[in-house]
Amino acid sequence: MENSEKTEVVLLACGSFNPVTNMHLRLFELAKDYLNGTGKYRVIKGIISPVGDAYNKKELIPAHHRVIMAELATKNSKWVEVDTWESLQKEWTETIKVLRHHQEKLEASNCDQQQNSPMVERPGRKRRWTEQRQDSSPKKSLDSKTKGVAKVKLLCGADFLESFGVPNLWKSEDIAQIVADYGLICITRAGSDAQKFIYESDVLWKHRSNIHLVNEWITNDISSTKIRRALRRGQSIRYLVPELVREYIQKHDLYSSESEDRNVEVILAPLQRNTAKAKA
Repeated sequence: MENSEKTEVVLLACGSFNPVTNMHLRLFELAKDYLNGTGKYRVIKGIISPVGDAYNKKELIPAHHRVIMAELATKNSKWVEVDTWESLQKEWTETIKVLRHHQEKLEASNCDQQQNSPMVERPGRKRRWTEQRQDSSPKKSLDSKTKGVAKVKLLCGADFLESFGVPNLWKSEDIAQIVADYGLICITRAGSDAQKFIYESDVLWKHRSNIHLVNEWITNDISSTKIRRALRRGQSIRYLVPELVREYIQKHDLYSSESEDRNVEVILAPLQRNTAKAKA
């Protein structure tokens, strides 16, 4: 299949990145290899979107540190970048809104490119072309807006997928919209059974064709939780995170017993919001 016939994809990873690890970066490479290997897609960009401080997760250090570490981790990448929009929001922002933000941003960029493109017109045809533009239906306008625009897909690990089953952590309508309108690229890990989880969920099963499960054959059990634990115990994290990230953590003494107590008695933002709505 020619590149012009392939669907261009932007991979979006949302999360704490507390801190970003080599495994986070591997997710992008695995997903890119998988999608490009299908012959149907062409991955053109990867985006790391650290969650804002209002998420209220235990041990979550300030967003500006997490953003800087992610930027250091992707410094030498030619296709993965960091976006700060989500991290700068004063209130916790649902993942569906972050997906929508990036898709609309791509569509707006596409419209600008179309408007700035020179148009060749034949003599005597200008008036007719103008009339056709005025008579065009809203549907045609919508089609032109999205035609040729890359599709944003949510990149995640198996634990993220399984979090859909945690009561009040996600709104059911958000889950449905994520898998129906955007799609998931899920990197599975040892000990998880993502296929069974999809089978047991009516919503996920309905949209299973838009959920891509990618096996990580070279097993990697690195996690931010284990990195923080090692740091609290004074153990080395060299080769588990990018070297620039390790140096930044050491310089600013980011993870300690004090940081472990951050938000310890605070309810996670989505649980707080969705539980309140359920009671209303």
